[in-house]
Amino acid sequence: MSRRVSFLMHDIARNSRYWFDARARSLGITRAQWRVLMLLGRIVDSPTQSELAEMLDVERITLCRMVDRLAEAGLVERRADPSDRRVWRLFLTERAAPLVEDLAHIANDMEERMLAPLSSAQRVLLSDLLTTVRNHIYLEDQGAPQPELVEANR
Repeated sequence: MSRRVSFLMHDIARNSRYWFDARARSLGITRAQWRVLMLLGRIVDSPTQSELAEMLDVERITLCRMVDRLAEAGLVERRADPSDRRVWRLFLTERAAPLVEDLAHIANDMEERMLAPLSSAQRVLLSDLLTTVRNHIYLEDQGAPQPELVEANR
């Protein structure tokens, strides 16, 4: 049974990525760029490029290229850290706010459609079970609980 669950999780993730990409493409944004924008919109303290790369589990050079494109589009700003001018902190621009809101609507719509066959209680249970599995995997790999970046909507 465990292999069946792994395949199901993989299929759901693949299909949801495809579904999201198809809709976000109309806004001229990729899923990778969306993840950068959404994290920057949720993090209170503006992260450094290195910190954001770690949060997204991407190489620093990969994030740098994404941020370059987002900065060229006027969506992200790099500002020197006041305590260390060698370090760049990342900020969303005012121009990014409506785009982030549109992307959040796409993500919310996608989640609603995916979870439509489930009752509210089933949705809560699914979220709790997946969080337990994710945290267990993280503990096995890292030895500490994974920090919550996004809180579940209940």
